[in-house]
Amino acid sequence: MFSQATPYVLYGAPHSLYTGKARCYLRNQGIAYVERPTSHPDFVARIAPALGRAIIPVLETPDGEIIQDTIDIIDYFERRGDVRPVYPSTPLQHVVAVIIEYFGCQAMRKHAMHYRWSYLPEQRDFLWHAFVTGSGEAVAEKVMGRMHSYLPALGVTEQTAPLIERSYETLLDTLEAHFAVMPYLLGGRPSIADYGLIAPLFAHLGRDPVPAAIMKQRAPRVFRWVERMNAPGLDTVEYPEQASAFVADDTIPPSLEPFLRHVAEDIFPELDDKLDFFDRWIAEQRPADGRPVADKPHRRQLGTVNTQYRGVPIEVGAEPYLLYVLQRAADTMAIVNDEAAARVGTQLERLGLARAVPSGRDYRVARENNIEVWRFD
Repeated sequence: MFSQATPYVLYGAPHSLYTGKARCYLRNQGIAYVERPTSHPDFVARIAPALGRAIIPVLETPDGEIIQDTIDIIDYFERRGDVRPVYPSTPLQHVVAVIIEYFGCQAMRKHAMHYRWSYLPEQRDFLWHAFVTGSGEAVAEKVMGRMHSYLPALGVTEQTAPLIERSYETLLDTLEAHFAVMPYLLGGRPSIADYGLIAPLFAHLGRDPVPAAIMKQRAPRVFRWVERMNAPGLDTVEYPEQASAFVADDTIPPSLEPFLRHVAEDIFPELDDKLDFFDRWIAEQRPADGRPVADKPHRRQLGTVNTQYRGVPIEVGAEPYLLYVLQRAADTMAIVNDEAAARVGTQLERLGLARAVPSGRDYRVARENNIEVWRFD
């Protein structure tokens, strides 16, 4: 546990998907912090100018370091070694955890944004309160309009909406069965997989009235997991015999496998097509080592990709940040011995997830001064 005299400061918002991920980590790990909105004078005067963009969440450390992005925030504390590690030390669990984190923080933006904005008339008062509380009426109206406009670029259309809702229901059903057995995805304590999944399952799907009602009625154990992830420490009262450790012997719990197969069905072929897009873009553009991935700090997409979501054609934005998430799985595969790599590869193939590990590329995405940049081997 941390006991610093000056607490960490988390700049964010209660209804923010990525703030929820960082907040859960700080609470679970017992790290003292205070949370401030983007309207706070320090964010306006110091934080946003230092980043070159207004983006959340941002962590300011007691010594004044500014860290933006949930991966970087979590890794800052993981490197200190004063917390329960959230990255499994064994390769299969580590790789699967990173893939689940990608699914939650990237692929599930479809689910989160569809339920938030496609059902705006049914939950307008709730959302208006959330956005006004953090930023005031004038800014809230502008931000809400901008967020709503993102739906097509995420693949949320009239044609895909029923598929997204069916996917959400299947996700709830498969997780409900798993949480009947253990409190977290990989055992008795949260991993980076739990923190990736809580991002959409709290701020949007577990909090906004329409999807939260579906969750409570269809999957009460999933809702309880959302509560558990927002509690301090390990809130596992329903599992008195569960040790606070990951499942032994680098195995994936059988109860989690239906969920993982659902993940595979949801992320492909979109992920394949985005990775192909990046390969072509790098070959054609040949960016310099260390060059920012986009021409402006606030811009995250390099272009659009024609792909499919569950058989329906969509055109979505291609954000190199997904490489920053998934290349950690490729890095794990690169350092294990041949026997372990073969074992992990076999299990990933069985689950349909092998293509989610972006191995064999001579480029990667790094972050310097809180901005994504290209790096080459």
